[in-house]
Amino acid sequence: MKYELITLTEMQIVGLAVKADNSEEEAFVIGNTWQRFFDESIMNSINNKITSLGIGLYANYESDALGSYTFLCGCEVTKNKNPELNAITIPAGKYGKFTIKGHPVNDLMKAWQEIWQMQLNRKFTCDFEVYHYDNEDMNNQTIDIYIALK
Repeated sequence: MKYELITLTEMQIVGLAVKADNSEEEAFVIGNTWQRFFDESIMNSINNKITSLGIGLYANYESDALGSYTFLCGCEVTKNKNPELNAITIPAGKYGKFTIKGHPVNDLMKAWQEIWQMQLNRKFTCDFEVYHYDNEDMNNQTIDIYIALK
């Protein structure tokens, strides 16, 4: 799977956060968090949004891809003025940017499985997905996956 090396500045993301891991038993946790995010119109309530692009964020890794982490679904903000929500800062640094076109569940999971098999020099600080919502066809969505690299 091809990716682009990029350098990002620090970003603050605000939204709903849960503790999760990549086990099959917990596969529903992330989906349920996204469901709540949309059902309760949380995206619309986030103050100081830079864009309305959805962000799925993986941070506070216990160890690596096999350990637990914090998952947050939200949006990038200029300043956190949302005390009722969670905030996580994406650190500035080097990232591998993977872009996929497809379904935000099925094709995204396939992409993650490929990424997990790659010999990337990962930092396990903060990885995230950006959902562009650029097509009415759910099977043709653009999603960028950013992996923190050493």
